[in-house]
Amino acid sequence: MAVHSPERLSALEKDFSLAVHPLEPLSAAEIAASVQLLKKLPQFNTATRIISIILKEPAKELVYRWPNGPSPDREATAVCFDNSANQAYTIDLSLASGACRVEPAPKGSQPTMSVDEQIECEQAVLNSKEFQEAIRRHHGITDPSLVMVDIWSAGNYGSEEDSGRRLARPLCFLRSDPTDNGYARPIEGIRPVVDLNLMQVIRVEEFGTWAVPPQPGNYSATRVQAQRKDIKPLAVTQPEGPSFTMRGRQLSWQNWDFVVGFNAREGLTIHHLRYTDKGRKRPILYRGSLTEMVVPYGDPTPTQARKNAFDVGEYGMGMCANSLRLGCDCLGHIEYLDADLCDSRGRKLAIPNAICIHEEDFGILWKHTDRRLPDAPEVRRSRRLVVSSISTVENYEYGFFWYFYQDGNIQFEIKLTGILSLGAVREGETPKHGTLIAPLLYAPNHQHFFNVRLDFDLDGVANTIQQIDMVADEVDEANPFENAFRARATNLLTEKQGAANLNLETMRTWKVVSSSAKNAVGEPTGYKFFPGDNAFPLASRRAWWRRRAGFVNHHVWVTPYRAEEKYAAGDFPNQSQGGDGLEKWTKADRPIADTDVVLWYTFGHTHVPRPEDYPVMPTAYIGFLLKPNGFFDQNPANDVPPSKPADQGKSCCHE
Repeated sequence: MAVHSPERLSALEKDFSLAVHPLEPLSAAEIAASVQLLKKLPQFNTATRIISIILKEPAKELVYRWPNGPSPDREATAVCFDNSANQAYTIDLSLASGACRVEPAPKGSQPTMSVDEQIECEQAVLNSKEFQEAIRRHHGITDPSLVMVDIWSAGNYGSEEDSGRRLARPLCFLRSDPTDNGYARPIEGIRPVVDLNLMQVIRVEEFGTWAVPPQPGNYSATRVQAQRKDIKPLAVTQPEGPSFTMRGRQLSWQNWDFVVGFNAREGLTIHHLRYTDKGRKRPILYRGSLTEMVVPYGDPTPTQARKNAFDVGEYGMGMCANSLRLGCDCLGHIEYLDADLCDSRGRKLAIPNAICIHEEDFGILWKHTDRRLPDAPEVRRSRRLVVSSISTVENYEYGFFWYFYQDGNIQFEIKLTGILSLGAVREGETPKHGTLIAPLLYAPNHQHFFNVRLDFDLDGVANTIQQIDMVADEVDEANPFENAFRARATNLLTEKQGAANLNLETMRTWKVVSSSAKNAVGEPTGYKFFPGDNAFPLASRRAWWRRRAGFVNHHVWVTPYRAEEKYAAGDFPNQSQGGDGLEKWTKADRPIADTDVVLWYTFGHTHVPRPEDYPVMPTAYIGFLLKPNGFFDQNPANDVPPSKPADQGKSCCHE
């Protein structure tokens, strides 16, 4: 560890914090100032890559004192990597004073692959004489420009090479022309291995020869000729504009207030979420973020067995974010937020429209028709606020959608689409661990596991998590009709007790309760966590990918809040040997009751591909719901005014 003396910044550089919420992401100017500080460090040289620069969030007590107290100093945390020394560093930067604190990562740590490396890796493969000879010999390919190369993380399978070099194991595909869907034609038997420090192909692994699948799999509008002609326009209009307001990255809508965050690794984040109830801004969620995800494939054949990807820790979900387009990704009156990042050489990298904010109609919020009052039906339309971002990680798209509802519900949904990662089979073969979807083309079985970190500060920093199981009463004299059942709440006291899985038999949910606030009936105020669709990992606990992804061993984890514990698989999952993150921290079995707690949720989607998922996959959905449970004294949406029927001009209630 090294601490470097402060260097004075200009008045402009020190003026970033004016009118900025302490948890707003770094601006382009702040990132540029951070780059200049990094370049002055003795550890920085021409071989150094800047992997990420993100906000170093101030201490909670400083955030809660703001704006009545002083604005906390703006700070940044950078991850840098020296290709020449194969060494990563974590560096804290003060943008007010210029002070820097340098922490070398443990030997062998490999940070996220940068966007520059993805581009450079593809060129290194295409320029490799050994690779060119292999594709000519196997398939007669003489024009490497038609080959498409996707960088894939190498993982760690126990070899000295896996722990001692910065590696990638790209997958390669053949296009018939420059705009063809190359994923439809995998080059199955050839796997180049690239040293990313040298940016050279160190060998080409050959597993045999498979014919390149013959049929095109194009999906773009210019190549799909017989398009539907019976779709009428559908317009979403808000003639008076949206109901939300923005102040910087601070968003207010109905009774909700929060900060919209974004960074290179996690992508979209939510901060300082509060709900105004009877004139009080009541805190609910201090920070919500996607911490990690892994996509393990279930095919043991030599060309497929190593396929898995930690898309947050190995690629950076924020670095892969799309620029969203009105009418395509979002409908209605849209407000966009850009993402300010930098590439690995410190150059400005802006992603316009990386975040989309809009309102949606969501059907009926509540309704009742009293038969005794035939002219008095009451119905309210539900409206929700949507904050979303979409990232493309090579072949797959992941949409991240936070929904906020008028009745206090909070929903997080991930939308999975894009293109399957495909392989080739020989004539007459039926794949055992996948689905044949076109001649000589198959899609391997795989799973997607996501982990979300929910740092609750529900009506105060001190909270307790309860595990709620629905259980039937004993059949005895107190239950003569044998129909009784109840909710059994178990206060989770330590980390080991908090690590648990879903249980369909007891319809298991979890509840976050305040340690100090009571509701109108004298019970602790609370929010309930409802899991959605989920899965269990099918690989053995000894599988190499699963050693690195210990967070998949439980659906729910509960830990005491520690600012440095942000990523479920640890800070450096790329090529790690495993055992880090949640698996490591929870061994201490720290107390978790009546304290500042974090709930981590792991949720999975098992994908047995269908022909209907080809050539591009219809969206699949997975997520969870947070629902007030004793947080309010009654239905908080009772005050939503009625809307007017379009045909009569009358209110949706009694005349």
